[in-house]
Amino acid sequence: MDNGFGRVLCVSTSFAFELCVYYDKPEMAKCVKCNKRKGKRHCPALGQSICSLCCGQLREKEIRCPPSCSFLAQHKPYQDQRVLEKRHAERPKAFSRETDILSDERLAWLVFNIEIPIAQFAGKESALVDRDALLALEYAREKVEKDKSLLIVPDERLLPKNDLGEVIFQSLQQCRYEKKIILPGTIQTYKKEEKIRCLDRVIFAAKQIAGDHIQGQRYLQQLMERLAKLNELSRQPKIITPSS
Repeated sequence: MDNGFGRVLCVSTSFAFELCVYYDKPEMAKCVKCNKRKGKRHCPALGQSICSLCCGQLREKEIRCPPSCSFLAQHKPYQDQRVLEKRHAERPKAFSRETDILSDERLAWLVFNIEIPIAQFAGKESALVDRDALLALEYAREKVEKDKSLLIVPDERLLPKNDLGEVIFQSLQQCRYEKKIILPGTIQTYKKEEKIRCLDRVIFAAKQIAGDHIQGQRYLQQLMERLAKLNELSRQPKIITPSS
């Protein structure tokens, strides 16, 4: 029998008495992250129990969640939408012709090196949509802004990672601008602020083109068309005429 405190073992004798032995029910394990609340969820990334609050706050921020996690699948669409809405409110709403960085050849080259990896990735992953590109750009921007590449992480396996975002970030880190006239010191690197400005410009353009259809491929298709035209123009023979 059970009286609410645990199992009761009853042994009857001729004297009609009962010998009751109680045992304590095992307590639920505490959350592996905060060590305060009960760990009601099993975290496949950590291999231990985690509370719902830490799961929500650290999901894909400090914890690299596997796609198989049911809690990730349930909450990721809403979480990604919140990220895009929050970042959109912080970004410039327009760019004037006078201040547009695309009029600067050096910065335009960096923008080109941001979009090239996106186009290459889209060429291999047909399921990629504009929303994926925007999240990857935001990922790369956050990494540049916080200089995360300089941090030493004890367990890299557990960190959240966006594959396309990583490719964009590496392209930013490796990009160099070389002037047409090659002289000593003409190969230039880019400052952190310049990388952020260029990322903001690409994010702005991608959102403008995608509009309310970020689950579609408007931006990606336009990007592929632009790069195809550039490639075609680069292959055309150049006619050099004598100057007057």
